[in-house]
Amino acid sequence: MRCTGTTVRGIRMPIVRKGDNLIEIITEYLLFAAESEPFHFKDRDVVGVTESFFARSQGNIVSIDEVAEDVARKVPKGDIAVAFPILSRNRFLPMLNGIVKGIPAPGKIRIYTSYPSDEVGNRIIDPASFYERKSKLASECFDESTWEKTFGRYKHAFTGVDYVELYRGPDPDRIEVWFTNNPLDILKRDRNVLIASIHARAMHRDILSKGGANWLCDLTEICNAPIHEGSGYNPDYGLLGSNYSSDSTLKLFPRDCKAFVNELQAALLRKTGKNMQVLIYGDGAFKDPVCGIWELADPVVSPGYTDGLEGTPSEIKLKLVADSAGNATASEARRAVAQAIEAKRGSAHAIDAKLSLGTTPRRYPDLLGSLCDLASGSGDKGTPVIHISGYFDSYIDE
Repeated sequence: MRCTGTTVRGIRMPIVRKGDNLIEIITEYLLFAAESEPFHFKDRDVVGVTESFFARSQGNIVSIDEVAEDVARKVPKGDIAVAFPILSRNRFLPMLNGIVKGIPAPGKIRIYTSYPSDEVGNRIIDPASFYERKSKLASECFDESTWEKTFGRYKHAFTGVDYVELYRGPDPDRIEVWFTNNPLDILKRDRNVLIASIHARAMHRDILSKGGANWLCDLTEICNAPIHEGSGYNPDYGLLGSNYSSDSTLKLFPRDCKAFVNELQAALLRKTGKNMQVLIYGDGAFKDPVCGIWELADPVVSPGYTDGLEGTPSEIKLKLVADSAGNATASEARRAVAQAIEAKRGSAHAIDAKLSLGTTPRRYPDLLGSLCDLASGSGDKGTPVIHISGYFDSYIDE
């Protein structure tokens, strides 16, 4: 009798450089891991590859100077508003250095941040302090001095960083930090707006456009084409999904992800005889219970996946079936569960809503990408490739 369900393995990989054949490297190391551990490949196994591993092999990197050059080319001269960036040293700060460098003096850069947290949960005001003192605010849009006077300086719970001070750092004479949750407040001072939000960028653009902004751009439109021959770029996400690479460079989100996952899937089929699914994954979508941060600082969990990962789970809640069996014996309860699963598989209709109660219908790429991200982490594990087996199995599969 089979005693395990889903199994997740981090696969240790070598350090890759630009131009390395990632298809060959991943296939070789997966086969080596399966022989040395050992484990077996099966149809519907899943192989996840971190976006940074793929992007490094592409050499998809831009310099801060190239960011500045693209900003200078696209952003109107004069003052500019930067709307709703996340609070991050390795995500937004390198972009900000390029943005500030690309806006010539004496143009002001006004950063408007939401409060008490950014859109992924990083706090800029202590929540308890906010609710206790927000009645002292004369307006829902306020500047740094009002923030400090009303709520006091705030350091991030995990990083210990004062992000208001950090974001003014690239040019304190030209950068101002403002606080608002209403995009229309921005238009009272600035008519040219660079939208720096991630998941809310389309909504912010729509509101600002209808509100009468003169010029709008978001981070997907910066570095979305090569600045020079050989420069990194991303036609879909631009600077979104980028990350600190060095003091003078940014690693961008990888390009051509769909073609890559299909090619890797084909290579694995040739080598193993198994039809596995493949995805590229970035940040997972899960919330830290201590400080309330949503991990998802990338524009999507998975920028590319094979067709077999389309859709959402269609599952039943086993405990509800078992509990409904009342005083049945263990074997009778197991038989009831097996029958419910078989009935689900054989039905062309939706599952009984009661039996699926509590099974949140998240997309497979988001679920599996989050699982991969948790397994690989972002530190020194050295496992940018994840092998998942048994994810699509049910309780009655052997």
